Amino acid sequence: MTDDLMRRVSAEFCGTFWLTFGGCGAAVLSAAYPELGIGFLGVAFAFGLTVLTMAYAVGHISGGHFNPAVTLGLWSAGRCANHHVVPYMVAQVVGAIAASGFLYVIASGKAGWVPNGFASNGYGELSPGKYGLGACLLTEILATFFFLFIIIGTTSKGAAVGFAGIPIGFALVLIHLISIPVTNTSVNPARSTGPALFAGGEYITQLWLFWLAPFAGALLAGFAGRWLYEPADMVETVVVEEKRAVA
Repeated sequence: MTDDLMRRVSAEFCGTFWLTFGGCGAAVLSAAYPELGIGFLGVAFAFGLTVLTMAYAVGHISGGHFNPAVTLGLWSAGRCANHHVVPYMVAQVVGAIAASGFLYVIASGKAGWVPNGFASNGYGELSPGKYGLGACLLTEILATFFFLFIIIGTTSKGAAVGFAGIPIGFALVLIHLISIPVTNTSVNPARSTGPALFAGGEYITQLWLFWLAPFAGALLAGFAGRWLYEPADMVETVVVEEKRAVA
């Protein structure tokens, strides 16, 4: 692994760790805290703030994906080099699992603590609002599609330079405000995988949906973005990255 790729995957690991620890940590530790709980609104902002802060901290190193669906969507849009896709996804999943492990240790330090769903995603009986499979599938596809659509649009040629992290972070806040009652909000397979491994049982068996739906939504957005946002400029960016890697 080259030094450049090592820096990139380290940035993706740290970014996804922070997203999972911050977002899921807010849900597990603070959402229903007696009298001062932050509720859905607080959790939604926690997820958005993790992306916003890490976008500026390490986005200039790796592109700030922190999400396998984002990596896949940007690849399909011509924004991510082929040789970055798998290493990024591995780093993201490992980062989410590590963050979930630390969060579990911290949360279990409280006497009588019960993990329940441990901020995992689910459908049917595991959905916070008991929404069925079809509703959850559609919600995750649509939410991920528009998340990627916003990411691609705000980072395209002609968009305001240096401000993309703000609309991207707020987009994730809005997505959570809409979909926490439906699926507990995924739009990120890594974020879903980490907590599910610690929640166990049915949360693991339902994990397939939170890989399939975000990937489907991301691919659709990527292909739409390739057509809508100056495709020649996107392809040129990836070609430059590929040549740099070979050199």
